[in-house]
Parts: sequence; C-alpha cells; structure tokens
Amino acid sequence: MTRPPLPPFTAETAAAKVRAAEDGWNTRNPARVAGAYTPDTVWRNRSEFLAGRAGVEAFLARKWQSEREYRLIKELWAFGDTRIAVRFAYEALGPDDRWFRAYGNENWEFSPDGLMAVRRASINDLPIAEEDRLFRWPLGPRPSDHPGLSDLGL
Repeated sequence: MTRPPLPPFTAETAAAKVRAAEDGWNTRNPARVAGAYTPDTVWRNRSEFLAGRAGVEAFLARKWQSEREYRLIKELWAFGDTRIAVRFAYEALGPDDRWFRAYGNENWEFSPDGLMAVRRASINDLPIAEEDRLFRWPLGPRPSDHPGLSDLGL
C-alpha cells in the first residue's frame, strides 16, 4: 500500500500532503487518521510519547472524546526529500466546556510508501471566548474557500 504523494517532495506535493493530513484529522476518525502512519510509527505529542499505529488510534480516540467541535488548519512551513514541517492551529471545546485554540508545530518524516514514520508535535493552548473563534465551518474538512492560517493572521 502507498499513500501518495510520495517522497521525495516538491513544494506542490508537500503542500498536498499537508492538506490531506488536515482533511483527515478534521474527520475526527481515529482509524482513518491512524492509517496514514506506518505500523511502527513513533510520535511525540506534547509530553506524550507513542509508538505504533494502534497507539496512535487509541490516542486520537481519547483526544476527540475530550476535544469536541474540533476544527484544524495546517500550513506547510518547510520540506525536504522525506521530511515536512508544518505549523497548525485548531479550535475545540474542552472537557471544561470552554473554547481554546491550540497552536503548534509538527515535524514529519515519511517512509518511501508515503506513510508517516515519525511525528513530533509541540503544542500550546490558549483559552478563547466563543465570540473569538475563527474556525466556524461545519464539522469535517475545511472548505476550500476558508482562509488559512496566514490569511487569518495566525
């Protein structure tokens, strides 16, 4: 099985890979998202370290149970032959029923089949008021005409 676009990346294929990842995460479907990673993928997400696709799927199931109304935007920051760096922001309703926006950076490394083998994420949260939300599209992938991070001044 392959997961195009495949490395080595160009600016166009790296941007397509980032948008595909964003669209997948916005489904909030742990099994679908975990399928984009190698069976032995290695992750760091905040202070949590994960290994393996099954661990990723379990992590995402927990995440989306507590982070409701989740909407994410990713933006390509840099790329190399097998690596992509992104910055992102997402908004969600937390377990305390308060809105927050998370800001972060991810470093990705891909295997030749296009599956992500390594994901390292650094993330910070900022509480926001409901009226300060910027990501207001219906749940699911971001519409193609919705502004990206740079357009929103994030």
